[in-house]
Amino acid sequence: MMSPEEREKLKKVINEEIESLQSNITALEEITKPIPPDNAIGRLTRMDAIHMKSINEAGLRNAKQKLSKLELAIRQADNPDFGYCVVCDEPIPLKRLMLMPESTMCVQCREKEDGK
Repeated sequence: MMSPEEREKLKKVINEEIESLQSNITALEEITKPIPPDNAIGRLTRMDAIHMKSINEAGLRNAKQKLSKLELAIRQADNPDFGYCVVCDEPIPLKRLMLMPESTMCVQCREKEDGK
């Protein structure tokens, strides 16, 4: 069970990560804008630009998904069940939550889930 101090520390980590992701998302949205066809760049440079755009779009999707999970985590942070594995109902170690606050499973259950 998390102490109130640990819970507050975790909420601070989540909020900091949310702020960081929001600024990253803003930057990624800027660099994933469509590449105008009339842009006077060479064919290979244009292909490179399109390739980089698709990589950045994937990064943007991942960042938005993580932001959504973090926003859910911060809303649930004061819930007494927060920090418990949704599969085995055991506490998720605080170190794991500090590194990955969006975690809803302990390492063992996550590994079983990924191994399916």
